[in-house]
Amino acid sequence: MTLAQRALERLEGWPDLTAAPAGCGTGRALRSALSEIVHLHSGHEADVHLTSRAIRRFSANLAESTAFRVVPGSCWVTVRLDCDTDIDLLMSLVSMALQAHQAWPSSASPGRSECNFRRVTVLPRP
Repeated sequence: MTLAQRALERLEGWPDLTAAPAGCGTGRALRSALSEIVHLHSGHEADVHLTSRAIRRFSANLAESTAFRVVPGSCWVTVRLDCDTDIDLLMSLVSMALQAHQAWPSSASPGRSECNFRRVTVLPRP
């Protein structure tokens, strides 16, 4: 079982999330009533749909980690899943995304609305 499959199993148990095909056409998505929240594209990669405000708020923290990639102008953050700790980080980001979309639903998705799939390459960490 891949790390993405383990993350998907854990997230499918969250009451605010429903599994569906990813809107980008590749992989699985988990969505809230308001928006797609996470795409699991491969066994080691996920995109999380944050808001512009959340990305600005946490950009310094995200930039310091080798697990994350941010695309300028995108409301999605790409997470590389290399170990169990990365699943925990993904869970935290998904929780943050749910809260952000509930707090600011009218401004949740300014800028690019499609995920980062095929726009980001996340290399394995050493």
